[in-house]
Amino acid sequence: MTREVDARTDRYVEDLCALDPLTATYVGVAGHDADLPDLSPDGMAAVEELNRVAHADVSAIEPADEREQVAKEAFLERVGLDIELADAQITRRFVSVIESGIHSLRDVFDLMPTDSEDDWATISTRLAGLPDAVEGYTTTLREEAAAGRVSAGAQYAKVADQIQAWTGQKGAVDFFAGLVGRAPEGTPASLRTELESHAARANEAFAEFGRFVASDLAPAGLPKEAVGRDHYRLASRLFLGAEVDLEETYAWGWEELERISDDMAATAHRIVPGASVAEAAAHLDTDPARQLTSPDALREWMQTTADRAITDLADVHFDIPEPVRRIECMIAPTSDGGIYYTGPSEDFSRPGRMWWSVPESVTGFSTWRELTTVFHEGVPGHHLQIGQTAYRSELLNRWQRLMCWVSGHGEGWALYAERLMDSLGYLNDPGDRLGMLDGQSFRAARVIIDIGMHLELTIPENPFGFHPGDRWTPELGREFIGQHCLMDGAFLDFEVARYLGWPGQAPSYKVGERIWLQARDDAHARAGDAFDLKAFHRAALDLGSLGLDPLRAALGRL
Repeated sequence: MTREVDARTDRYVEDLCALDPLTATYVGVAGHDADLPDLSPDGMAAVEELNRVAHADVSAIEPADEREQVAKEAFLERVGLDIELADAQITRRFVSVIESGIHSLRDVFDLMPTDSEDDWATISTRLAGLPDAVEGYTTTLREEAAAGRVSAGAQYAKVADQIQAWTGQKGAVDFFAGLVGRAPEGTPASLRTELESHAARANEAFAEFGRFVASDLAPAGLPKEAVGRDHYRLASRLFLGAEVDLEETYAWGWEELERISDDMAATAHRIVPGASVAEAAAHLDTDPARQLTSPDALREWMQTTADRAITDLADVHFDIPEPVRRIECMIAPTSDGGIYYTGPSEDFSRPGRMWWSVPESVTGFSTWRELTTVFHEGVPGHHLQIGQTAYRSELLNRWQRLMCWVSGHGEGWALYAERLMDSLGYLNDPGDRLGMLDGQSFRAARVIIDIGMHLELTIPENPFGFHPGDRWTPELGREFIGQHCLMDGAFLDFEVARYLGWPGQAPSYKVGERIWLQARDDAHARAGDAFDLKAFHRAALDLGSLGLDPLRAALGRL
């Protein structure tokens, strides 16, 4: 049987990796780790043209079977949105505290192997190319700004601050010096000298870029971080792979937050009878058995907890392929704040990893707050979902396994996994359950503030008595999230900055979870008494990552 959809999308993987070696490293395609992309206008135009040609080609192919039908729908939906973003003149000028060309150039070094002398030589070569890559990206942003295409001034200013921290101008971290400083003692002197020289030039290129952002872009940036309805609708589709009614979703966010808040109050009473949520949290934070006193202790606890979850769930509640039973828990080399997962390389020589970027002001951690985070990032959350997708070469083509990622699908699954672990009894301890509910409250609150801030909606009468009649602002967003989350303030400051710079991404967690739950209920209704939850999970995950509208369509055809 000729599988033309698979063949064409697999060729797209090779073509995109050649144009964007950072993507190649991120998804684990070998052979590109010494290279860097062309981030100049010409380089970005080449990627845009690649997308247009591939989209047209795949549109014209008749799928060989249902599996290829799903693959075709997923590819056209994802790459089609890339084309829409380019046509809307968003892609090239987009800069935020979480995603930009400069973030990609720094982040990629976290994933590069460091086991051998050849690995360090590859790092040296890539470091050597950074000044030219940064210069190309500077040209693109300068050209965009000259045409009036800019991001918010506040986002530029925050990115400039981040770069000051990365380059050691502020705080204790010089990222590039720290990177090459980890080269082992046996590294030849000539290579070490080369590494140090290239790291110094890379550091200066980043520092100069930060000064350009602060002096040229920030003053010219948009005066508001709110992107408005048109941009937001497109961004929401990007992160969900589905079209949702924004007003209905906003109203649902309020209802969901009230439901979770009531559950939190009841759970707090189980911890300390008559206590408020804040009082129960304070009580838990005084329990020495629930405290971790350093980032190293956090990493060790994360690893132990993640490994135990894999052992418990494998072959009982989930089919977990053998290579996916390995996960590495890491403390990130930056202090921006945030927790994230990176998938395995194509051959699994680099395992999936759970990362924690710890702000310098944070030195202690409470396990009751973070247990559900390990389930979210590990198993049965992202690590199972992404690792299984990478493994299923007999069911999914290379593009599906390596490059297709939809936030609403992935983050929605991870929240679904948290609630599943509660139903399976892993959060029977009321403290651990309060931690899960706190995370759910946090995600529900940001559905409200993300839509509210970017559309500048008026705050309705609400059960929390929060500023009814006022129009949402970033300041009110930060106040609101602080009232509905027990997270450290340094993390929350970064979170709100992230929402403002990454419209539509924050709601994708809870909205994605909502659609996953609806899809499971629909499957249960179709199957009746024959419904098997483990089989549903296997079948759903075997579809790979795809937009939530294509997911519902594919599940409906199973």
